[in-house]
Amino acid sequence: MILAPLSRGRRIGEAGAGAGTGKFPAHLGNRLLLLYVGIAAASSVSLQKTWCVAKPSSDEATLFANLNYACSLVDCSVLQRRHACFDPNTLISHASIAMNLYYQAMGRHGWDCYFDNSALVVTTDPSESPTIVETDHVTR
Repeated sequence: MILAPLSRGRRIGEAGAGAGTGKFPAHLGNRLLLLYVGIAAASSVSLQKTWCVAKPSSDEATLFANLNYACSLVDCSVLQRRHACFDPNTLISHASIAMNLYYQAMGRHGWDCYFDNSALVVTTDPSESPTIVETDHVTR
C-alpha cells in the first residue's frame, strides 16, 4: 500500500489533518482500523492449539523422508530409545512426532505442516488419542 503524504504545512493532529479524530490523515482512518481488526483476528486464530501429524495414507518412503528432513532441522532426541516419545516404536508415530516438532519450532504455520501433502494439522492433541483418523472422504 502506498501512503499519500499529508497536505503541505499540515501535521497529524492539526485541524483538517485527521479523519474526524485529529490523529490520523483522513485517507488512513479506515485502513488503520481494518489493519488492527485483521491483526486481532489473526492473533485469536493462533491461540488455538494445533499439531502436525502424518496422514495415515502416507507411504513408508515419504514418512522416512519426512522424519529425516524434520530431524535435520530440529532436535528429535525425544525419539531415541528410553526417551519420552520412543513408544510406540512405529514409523508413522516417529514421523508424526518429528513433523510436529518441526511444525511447532517453525511457528505453527500451515505451510510448515505440508510435507509434500503427507501431513495434517489437527486440533486434538495426538498424544491423548492413540488413533488418528483421516477424514478426507465419507464412507457410507
